[in-house]
Amino acid sequence: MDSAGAVAGVGGAEGVRWPLLLVEDDDADAYLVSELLDEVSAPVDLTRVRTVAEAVLQARHASCILLDLGLPDSAGLSALRRLLSIDGGAPVVVLTGLVDEYRGAEAVAAGAQDYLVKGQVDGRDLVRAVRYAIERERADTAARALRESELRAEEKARLERGLLPRPLMDDPTMDHRTRYRPGHRQALLGGDFYDMVSTADGTVRVLLGDVCGHGPDEAALGVSLRIAWRTLVLAGVPDPARLGFLQQVLVSEREHDEIFATVCELAIAPDRRSLRMVLAGHPPPALLSPSTMALRGDVVGPALGILDDVVSDEVTVELGENWALLLATDGLLEGRDGPGGEPLGWEGVLPEVADLWPDCGPDGLLDALIDRVEERNGGPLTDDVALLLVLRGRQM
Repeated sequence: MDSAGAVAGVGGAEGVRWPLLLVEDDDADAYLVSELLDEVSAPVDLTRVRTVAEAVLQARHASCILLDLGLPDSAGLSALRRLLSIDGGAPVVVLTGLVDEYRGAEAVAAGAQDYLVKGQVDGRDLVRAVRYAIERERADTAARALRESELRAEEKARLERGLLPRPLMDDPTMDHRTRYRPGHRQALLGGDFYDMVSTADGTVRVLLGDVCGHGPDEAALGVSLRIAWRTLVLAGVPDPARLGFLQQVLVSEREHDEIFATVCELAIAPDRRSLRMVLAGHPPPALLSPSTMALRGDVVGPALGILDDVVSDEVTVELGENWALLLATDGLLEGRDGPGGEPLGWEGVLPEVADLWPDCGPDGLLDALIDRVEERNGGPLTDDVALLLVLRGRQM
């Protein structure tokens, strides 16, 4: 096989060429590298610079860097370390002289993909080293991305257990469904949270909350608030005082004074025919059946963390024998009616619900509803969406 054939196809696809950066201050050595590449018709576009400072400016544009360690503006392995520290930089293959061969091994230990001794390498060896450096870098990048994805999935699962727990409810006449979809389809959960707890008197207490912002701090705060609320309910703290204690937890745990949380808290009566509702900066739920309508939204108090004292009004809602109730965070209701359009609110969302319910059933409703709202929005919603569907009777 001739030398050109030996490297045929090394670019990974026909016609693909690698931008190759040569960092070499010696003209004779730079000419030698160029000749070696030309001899085998290497699929590279060679750019040559003389100093590390010049190389730093070009590193992000290269698929691989050939680096001479004996540069005028570097000492030892400083040039290598500087190039490897560039975010999004290229893999590095080190060129050494015969007397510096030991330093090449040190360079590989420091992060270089390979080292070549000048005068002891031909064109095929040079192209092979470049190709392997690029492929190893791609493999390492893919492995890192996979590991990061696995870590994100593990973190999401941990957060999900805290934000979206298993309800403490044992009423066989009731059921529920939940969905969570991060804003912009991000991988991690944000600060939306919910819980359901049955108390000794037969009341089922329901919570849906939303910490402003998105990220691990907001998610951790959401977990803290959810656990605090469950603890307060199980401890028998009366309704008027519970949100006040919850605000104390929020204020003590938040990173900045601007952080607040909205909350919808329901107390479903033991006979399941009515509920009491308190809204702290949160949109009201919507009744899906026996009729489809949003509950009263004129009783919304300030969000937790806004005022020194919690101000809230309680309203009673009659439900009837069989019913379905949908709680949503504002990520769903703030979806737009087309790019640049007005927020949908319940006025825009409920027609979509009426078109889906009850034909798609409890299991299909929530995902289908989010999909519908995203379609009207013209893409993924900006904020996180948490939905909680609570049902009783024939709707189950």
